Amino acid sequence: MHGETEEAIENLVDETVWIKVGQLGKLINGFKEHSISECVMVGQVAPGNLFNLRPDLRAVKLLMGLKTKNAHSIFGAIAKELSSEGINLIEATPWLQPAMPGEGFTVGPTPTSAQQADIKFAHQMAVEIARLDIGQTVVVKDGAVLAVEGWEGTDDCLARGGELAGKEGGAVAVKVAKPGHDFRFDIPCLGPKTLEICAASRLAVLAFEAGRTLLLEREVVERAAEQHKITVAAT
Repeated sequence: MHGETEEAIENLVDETVWIKVGQLGKLINGFKEHSISECVMVGQVAPGNLFNLRPDLRAVKLLMGLKTKNAHSIFGAIAKELSSEGINLIEATPWLQPAMPGEGFTVGPTPTSAQQADIKFAHQMAVEIARLDIGQTVVVKDGAVLAVEGWEGTDDCLARGGELAGKEGGAVAVKVAKPGHDFRFDIPCLGPKTLEICAASRLAVLAFEAGRTLLLEREVVERAAEQHKITVAAT
C-alpha cells in the first residue's frame, strides 16, 4: 500500500501490485489476475488513515453498509468481500510463532512487587479497553491509569503515560489482544522502536500477552532492555 509499505519489498517478492488505502476493487482485481485464492495481511495500516480514505466504488458500497467504522469492522467487511470473490483471508500467525514469545519470557530487571501488582492491574484494564474496541495498551503507575491507547496508537500512548508519570518515571505499560481477537487483521506488535519510546518516556516495565504478541528483532529488544534497565515480559 502506498504510504504504508516500504518500496524495498519489491526486492523480496515475485510480483507487486501497489494500491492506495481504499482501493478495494484494485486489490481484488490484483488477486484475480495472479490467481490468488488465499492471502494474509502483514504490516500495518495506520489507524488514522482509515479516516483519510480515497475509496473506490466498491469500497464506498462496503463502507455504506457498516453500522460502525472501527478497524475490525472495516477489515471484517473486507474479508467478507474477498471471500465472496473466492479469496480466503487467513492468519499469518502460523508463520510467526517463533517471533511470538510465550509465558515466562522476561528480559531486563526483575520487577518489584509493586511493579508486579501494576502489571496485573494494567493487564485487567487493557483487556477491558480492548474488549470495547478502544485500544490495546494501558500505562499505569501505583495502581492509577495514566494513559489509554486510542486512535493515536501504542507509541503515543506510551509517551503520554510516561509524561504523566512525573520526573521519576517508573510507569508500567501492558499491551494485549482483545478477547476473541481476529489475528487475520491485526497482530499486536512490539519492537526496537517501542523500547526507544519506553526509554525516552522513562517507563520501567513493558509487558505483553504471551503467545499473542509479535516481538520484532528480539535480540535488539533484549539489548535495549538491558541497556535502559527496562523490564520486558510476556504475561
